[in-house]
Amino acid sequence: MSGQHAATAELTARTDALEQAVTLAGGRVDHDVARRVSRTIAGARERLALGVDHTLVALVGGTGSGKSSLFNAIAGLDFADVGVRRPTTAEVTACVWGATGGLLLDWLGVASDRRIERESALDGDAEAPLRGLVLLDLPDHDSIEPAHRVIVDRLLPMVDLLVWVVDPQKYADDALHSGYLQHLVGHESAMVVVLNHIDTVRPELREELAADVSRLLVEDGLTGVPVTVSSAREGLGITDIRARLVDVVGRRSTAAVRVGAELNDAAALLARAIDAAAAPRAPLPVDAVVDDLVAAAGLLAVADAVAALARGASGTVPALGPVQPDSVDVARSRWLDSLDGHAPAGWLADIAVRIASVDRLRLAVDEALGAIALTTRRSRLAVTLSAFAVVAVAAGAAACAVASGWWRLRDLTDRLPVSVWIVAAGALAMAVALLALAAAERRASARRRSAAVVREGRDRLGAVVRTFLADPTAAVLGERDRVRELTEITRTSGAAEPSPASTVTLASPS
Repeated sequence: MSGQHAATAELTARTDALEQAVTLAGGRVDHDVARRVSRTIAGARERLALGVDHTLVALVGGTGSGKSSLFNAIAGLDFADVGVRRPTTAEVTACVWGATGGLLLDWLGVASDRRIERESALDGDAEAPLRGLVLLDLPDHDSIEPAHRVIVDRLLPMVDLLVWVVDPQKYADDALHSGYLQHLVGHESAMVVVLNHIDTVRPELREELAADVSRLLVEDGLTGVPVTVSSAREGLGITDIRARLVDVVGRRSTAAVRVGAELNDAAALLARAIDAAAAPRAPLPVDAVVDDLVAAAGLLAVADAVAALARGASGTVPALGPVQPDSVDVARSRWLDSLDGHAPAGWLADIAVRIASVDRLRLAVDEALGAIALTTRRSRLAVTLSAFAVVAVAAGAAACAVASGWWRLRDLTDRLPVSVWIVAAGALAMAVALLALAAAERRASARRRSAAVVREGRDRLGAVVRTFLADPTAAVLGERDRVRELTEITRTSGAAEPSPASTVTLASPS
């Protein structure tokens, strides 16, 4: 892809990015900002449709300066009217190297019979260095016809290079200097002055005459403007002029620079409107709002009641909800307040619309609380340990009874042996230990059940907050981030584009 066509592709991509950005931003940015950005996009589209791949070079001069002869000499064709056939250029004539650029020439107001395509198969690659050049022969700037000057003034700001063609007799004409050249200070790099008809001047005077033209340009405030001499009739200077045109064709066109600068300005305007330079936003306060809803629902108190029942206390399983609307409103307001300063007002207003209303959020909270399992079954381990304790006591008592009966059957009057009491005491101690372990297990089970109720409640309420508050908020802020990315894409390639204010503007002579 050539440099010029690459510029068109780049500018089209940047225009697309800016259009996506302003469309995505929608009504969340100031109406005037959106309107100005949209107008820039429309202008860029129109200019890109015409093409920014052409280099516009305009030959400008007064009556009799030989513009048309020079035009024909540069083009190598006898196309523009010259000499006695038409001493005054009244219409714009265009010669295009390469593509015809019909839409562009229509936009420039070049009549269809005043256009010619220079490059052809017969040229081979001889004219390739000038491919993309549109050479314009403008009406004489000093014509007595007001319409001629209007054409000149309209076209001059659009060109990439102004070639001022002057002749040895009229190069000091005040209409040229005060009406045009003095208003072009700052645009010296886009100008060249050609002293034409140099064949009418004696060779020993030519250098002095060119120096005088340079002196007048400096007096006009124009420094460094090249001055070259030419003779269309004898072919003098034509090679140098064509070499300069080749150099200009290799640059980025004025149209491309202007479109790029306008896109930069529009993207910067949109970026400011969405506070693109704002500090990164803080994480969304999901946990804080869940805490608010946990408190509003009395979840901790319910969990404690479940724990008490799990320990064996009397009572019934408590119920959760409904949550009071005021409590939900406070949680929702806290969510919105936490976002203040992290996005422009328009985006915050959109978040307030997109997140759930107080009533919708309350219903979702009640549904989540109603799904929490509040069962209070006792610990199987504790029951088992208690049963073993009973067994231990029974076993000890049975052992004592058997020993005592056996002792009486033998008609022994002595006291029961110590071993019997040891067995009984051991059984009792085991029973006490088992009962203590059972009680400890009931307390641990109650704590686990209480924690499970709190954990399930927080999980369910967290899901509500994420679904009805966090997800809509993240969607809006994500769209804002995408707008910011698109404005950066728009500006990245053209960060060094000059401002469109630098284009040529002319004042009418007094």
